[in-house]
Amino acid sequence: MMHSHADIRQQPGHTDGSAPELERGDFSKAVEASDASRLVVATYNIRYAVGSRLISGSLLRRLGFKRPSHRPRLVEENIRRAARAFDDGMRMPRADLIALQEADRNTARAGGRHVARELAEALGMSYVRAAIRTPRVEQPKTRQWYLDFEERIGMGEEGDTGVALLSRVPQSAAERIELPWSDCPWRPRLALAATVPFGDGVLRVFNSHIDPHAGVSGQLKQHEAVLARADETSAGGPVLLLGDFNTLSREAREAARGLLESEGYSTPLTNGVGTWRSGPIRLQADWIFVRRARVLRCGVARRLSVSDHWPVWAEIAPEEASN
Repeated sequence: MMHSHADIRQQPGHTDGSAPELERGDFSKAVEASDASRLVVATYNIRYAVGSRLISGSLLRRLGFKRPSHRPRLVEENIRRAARAFDDGMRMPRADLIALQEADRNTARAGGRHVARELAEALGMSYVRAAIRTPRVEQPKTRQWYLDFEERIGMGEEGDTGVALLSRVPQSAAERIELPWSDCPWRPRLALAATVPFGDGVLRVFNSHIDPHAGVSGQLKQHEAVLARADETSAGGPVLLLGDFNTLSREAREAARGLLESEGYSTPLTNGVGTWRSGPIRLQADWIFVRRARVLRCGVARRLSVSDHWPVWAEIAPEEASN
């Protein structure tokens, strides 16, 4: 039976004084255990489903070209387009598990839409979402100009952004992981973890959105927090790390990859694969790493203009699984 409820769980510790949220909703149908023998997993910074024009869109807004009345319809259509991409098998195999970043809920920039919930409903999946509330009492500070094109959540808005995990197989043991940060107090960073069936056992999944403002050392501290929690909660079983790691330079990419590989993780992605674009620029921001699991195939679902990122996907199986 399909469920449409959302369960809000309060947990301690939040930057603006309120309790953070762990939200769940379920639009899925029953899935047999055999369906989890192989999983197609994907990570996607959906950029609140507003489209691919990050830099040009920012410049047009600064010149006064805004069409807020069109935003709800635009975001709704982009969510439908994303659902087709994850489900129809044209750009990638049908996804079983999707890690979303910048999944807004009820913000003006997302046209008042709840991106993760609406995408989960369109796909017939369950979802769990962790909200990132930005301070409401001060304007964000401008830092690195080349990272300052994002459309910001306005002061006084009730909506928020967040990270989410969508799944066709049951999710359990979900938790938010606060990541250490110092450079962007108006944009705290976190990871979201959950456990899903995987072969004869379970897979511990971590969806991270790493801070591009933090510098390489700051980014590594955030990865270390995720790695520590993975060691504490995976019971020696298979682990999947994926998300927007914001490896926007060769130094950041090599440092992150070196750290994760030193902890026994591997990635099917080769260096230099573009997962983010703006005009002719291509950067490798999004990653999938596994430990104690095999990657059967992987790819990047290009030619999708829902976001400035493209979905990155992989089909994974337990280490002992036969071909």
